[in-house]
Amino acid sequence: MKEKIVVIGNGMVGYKFCEKLIAKVGIHKFEITVIGEEIRPAYDRVHLSSYFGEKTIEELTLAPLSWYTENQINLLLGDPVSRLDSKSKVIISLSGKIITYDKLIFATGSAPFVPAIPGYEKDGVFVYRTIEDLDLIMAYAKKAKNGAVIGGGLLGLEAAKALLDLDIKDVHVIEFAPRLMPRQIDQAGSLILEQKLSKLGITTHTNKNTTSIQGQQAIEKIVFSDNTELKVDLLVISAGIKPRDEIAAAAGLEIGHRGGIKVNNKLRTSEPDIYAIGECALHEGMIYGLVAPGYEMADIVASEICSQKNKQFGSFDMSTKLKLIGVDVASFGNAFIEEPEALSVVYENKARGVYKRINISSDGSYLLGGILIGEADEYGTLLQICNNKIKVPEKPEELIIGSGVGSQNHTSILDLPDEALLCSCESISKGQLSTEIENGCTSIEGLKKSTKACSGCGGCTPLVKDLIVAVLKSQGKVIRNVICEHFDNTRQELLDLVKIGKIKSFEHLIKDHGKGYGCEICKPVVSSILASVWNEDILSQTKSTSQDTNDRFLANIQRGGTYSVVPRIPGGEITPKKLIVIGQVAEKYGLYTKITGGQRIDLFGAHVGDLPYIWEELINAGFESGHAYGKALRTVKSCVGTTWCRFGVQDAVSFAIEVENRYKGLRAPHKLKSAVSGCIRECAEAQSKDFGIIATEKGWNLYVCGNGGSKPRHADLLAIDLSNEECLKLIDRFLMFYIKTAEPLQRTAPWLDKMEGGLSYLKSVIIDDALCLAEQFEAEMQTIVNTYACEWKTAVETPEIRSRFVHFVNEPDLKDPHVKFEPLRDQIKAQDWK
Repeated sequence: MKEKIVVIGNGMVGYKFCEKLIAKVGIHKFEITVIGEEIRPAYDRVHLSSYFGEKTIEELTLAPLSWYTENQINLLLGDPVSRLDSKSKVIISLSGKIITYDKLIFATGSAPFVPAIPGYEKDGVFVYRTIEDLDLIMAYAKKAKNGAVIGGGLLGLEAAKALLDLDIKDVHVIEFAPRLMPRQIDQAGSLILEQKLSKLGITTHTNKNTTSIQGQQAIEKIVFSDNTELKVDLLVISAGIKPRDEIAAAAGLEIGHRGGIKVNNKLRTSEPDIYAIGECALHEGMIYGLVAPGYEMADIVASEICSQKNKQFGSFDMSTKLKLIGVDVASFGNAFIEEPEALSVVYENKARGVYKRINISSDGSYLLGGILIGEADEYGTLLQICNNKIKVPEKPEELIIGSGVGSQNHTSILDLPDEALLCSCESISKGQLSTEIENGCTSIEGLKKSTKACSGCGGCTPLVKDLIVAVLKSQGKVIRNVICEHFDNTRQELLDLVKIGKIKSFEHLIKDHGKGYGCEICKPVVSSILASVWNEDILSQTKSTSQDTNDRFLANIQRGGTYSVVPRIPGGEITPKKLIVIGQVAEKYGLYTKITGGQRIDLFGAHVGDLPYIWEELINAGFESGHAYGKALRTVKSCVGTTWCRFGVQDAVSFAIEVENRYKGLRAPHKLKSAVSGCIRECAEAQSKDFGIIATEKGWNLYVCGNGGSKPRHADLLAIDLSNEECLKLIDRFLMFYIKTAEPLQRTAPWLDKMEGGLSYLKSVIIDDALCLAEQFEAEMQTIVNTYACEWKTAVETPEIRSRFVHFVNEPDLKDPHVKFEPLRDQIKAQDWK
């Protein structure tokens, strides 16, 4: 007779328990029943906000229904437990099902805590916990203009991001505490985070106590205890969680005075055959709201039931790293310890929105904890140094402003003890991973399958990658970052094969040097290589190697299924006549227009069938493709320099136009941006570009490998006081060296960061010609410059290519009937995809 195991709750932790139990003893020893309150199987709540336009519910689902069937798990969905009789070991569901058990596991998780605010029941007020909650928010957001979130914790900030994704322009976060994320970061970190959120369009209100929600039937405004108010028409309450312990409490199990099912170190409740795991479990007065401790609890109970009684639950490391609204936020160890118990080292850069604090033991020997905001690449390293009591360097500031583990000054990842936990979600140690790697499992995907590492929150992935490299190097193996399973070559090797073999098609390359038919990884890479080497029309490769839809239609596909049109405006300089043409074209085809940060005008909302007609009119007026759709040079931004500005020392506009016209259309591993500033006041922001040029009294200073975006990085100074010709010559060399050696989709900033020898080596190659390739680089660049052709001009003048720009092949004149527009100020926008 099989022992009957019943799990109440089919969330992430309940699912993980089933997975762990089956992994330990297989599917034949127990009869497992799982009762879920929701109508769908367990899904990933950690990445719940990706449901807004990034992932479908199928992609978020942890395992399909077939997994439960294959593992002989009786899954009951949409029928919650209504009563438990622990003496008779019987459960009764809401529909009246009677289920008996031998061992019972509560994995009921938590519910949103909703403060007793008058008016919380009004229309337009939501919680943020389940897929159904998100569906309701999405439906209501269509008629909302102003939104707010009560709660500035992890989930509250995710909810604010969701409101932005739903095109609610005026978003507010309201936090009762004096700072955001009060359990994870300090006041200084909160101020940096507030600054980051402000740039994204989110207004933060701390020290705010909401006293009422007012409106007729629906919410109209929020009133605070300081007599201020905020007009909103959508509100999400994310003010914390409360354990789902009501069934356990009604059955007489011991409950904490503030909620939660009390458990011991084995996760047993006051009834010996009943366990509790995850957010419903109260262990030594603590409710754990992260997934990692829940997974650890699941493993311990699975071991207990299988009579593998060697594990107990103790205090759990609550260190965490998240990307909130595109901003890295991490805390580890004792983040708040103060003097005299510890010494703190703080790095703060308000201009870049970066805050880093590490707490060192008072004798300067060990790392006790820390906070990272804006940049958290060092998180994995610092966590291991902290957890494994590794001595810090003599200059501990190097841990946050220099390189960490893996540099010459610090401990190698191989020096960590084998028991060091690299993946806390799945409790996977460095020793376990090392063994797998030594046995031939040398990819992240492979380790995910064999150990489950990197499959939870994903925070351990960078450290696991470092371990793969370190173990392979220790074995004396050559580490080759091959493209994919279809090519046993790196990108650099494929580029050489293409050039030496004069290969001009994907079919030719895979036939001679690959296997199979290719995939979504290798095809775009090869497309980029072919374009970089031969500078031929990208559409000649479209049928086999296009980079998704963008290169196929020479336009970025936008929300709602429409396309953008971006003509090139070199240096941001444009004549009144050309401005008039853009206005006429936009008016004729009903396009939304916007001046971009790169000093050009984007036109949005074009139907695919209209693209050739739009571009024909623009080309006739003298415009060219702006390559906004390609991994190519985008813009060369400029100030007005000596043309108009009284501070200018060089003609920034003329040189920016010369630079842009030289490198326009250049295909690279990733997009390229540039700028030219006419003086050190730096109005064109050249130091945030892949290559930036700043005027001096004697010429130009050249900066390289800067990056804006989600991980800003100031460019490094490569050379000073250059003439126009000298500057272009060094840019030629720099760009060709980057194109030849970078990995697929690698921007110039991480390319330099990962380059052995760093800036010094780059200077030796570009300036000192250490590789004796300077003349070759310059000649190759000149060939690309000489063979430039506007891709859109070719497209509109070539009937075979032009005929591809249709939505329906059998009815070329028919536009997509699903594309709808709605008013936006004095223009229009496409309605979002449903």
